[in-house]
Amino acid sequence: MNTIQPLWEQMPLQGVRPEQTTEPSGKSGGAFTDIFQSAIDAVKETDAEKTQMEYLMATGQLDNPALLTIASTKAQLSVDLLVQLRNKSMDAYNELMRMSL
Repeated sequence: MNTIQPLWEQMPLQGVRPEQTTEPSGKSGGAFTDIFQSAIDAVKETDAEKTQMEYLMATGQLDNPALLTIASTKAQLSVDLLVQLRNKSMDAYNELMRMSL
């Protein structure tokens, strides 16, 4: 059985340098898009892991039921992170819209 890594080790944002986030093809919003895409990917991965643990628990193949709780908590935290990123980006967008030039 695979060992479960902490969510912060699974996130691909660690070790990303600012020069790595710029898009040479001229695509705007590279870093912004990368952050949201990594959060969406984390939600998909943790949800798949939780679903797998639920299946193993339902079929009696899971030896340690705490793994299901851990997977469920990781999935919930990744969704919470994605929602907070969305909320903060919407707040920033609304603040930019209120600015007068």
